[in-house]
Amino acid sequence: MTVRPVTVLVVAKAPVPGLAKTRLAATVGADAAADVAAAALLDTLDAVAAVPVAARVVAMTGDLDRACRSDEIRERLASFTVVPQRGVDFAERLVFAHADTAAAAGPQPIVQIGMDTPQVSGELLARCADVLADAQAVLGPAADGGWWVLGVRSGAMAECLRPVPMSRPDTGALTLKALRDKGYTVSLAEELADVDTAADVEGVRRCCPPGSRFAAATRSAGL
Repeated sequence: MTVRPVTVLVVAKAPVPGLAKTRLAATVGADAAADVAAAALLDTLDAVAAVPVAARVVAMTGDLDRACRSDEIRERLASFTVVPQRGVDFAERLVFAHADTAAAAGPQPIVQIGMDTPQVSGELLARCADVLADAQAVLGPAADGGWWVLGVRSGAMAECLRPVPMSRPDTGALTLKALRDKGYTVSLAEELADVDTAADVEGVRRCCPPGSRFAAATRSAGL
């Protein structure tokens, strides 16, 4: 198996009840929503662990001691390099996450995802990594207008995210423009749906692999 000279970066938030998946919590309650978030994070980490890449990093924020499934998450994180998130807003946290990942793992391409697409597979992440052999960046649009994956040839390229407003229906389009305005060649990955509300669950669950924690957790929550 060929190991790709790429780092996969997961930007994650500790699934603490009351702080995680607050829009989903409006339907199922804070504890169930945090458990769903924990399941999604663990499924995501499993997918990343399956990709033959040189390094795997998680940029984490929040208190894992208060999180759902904290012991299981800590055990899974043992095979990742973990760096703390820093920055005043989400765009700046992404910029710093890329910079800190490059500092921790070395100057190689970075494929960054979040924890809201538990249906992602190692094969899909590998394809995104391979795209960076030809394109300078890869961007995967999300069904809500955002994006679920950003791959860049170097961590410094993420600087272009600073002025991009996050969590808006035009975030994906504005991110693509920011990359192209810098002169970067961008390849588009396939679109995925992420999970923010109860209405998102069924479509994502249908795409999850057998044994998915997310699928089990959402069914247990009555979703």
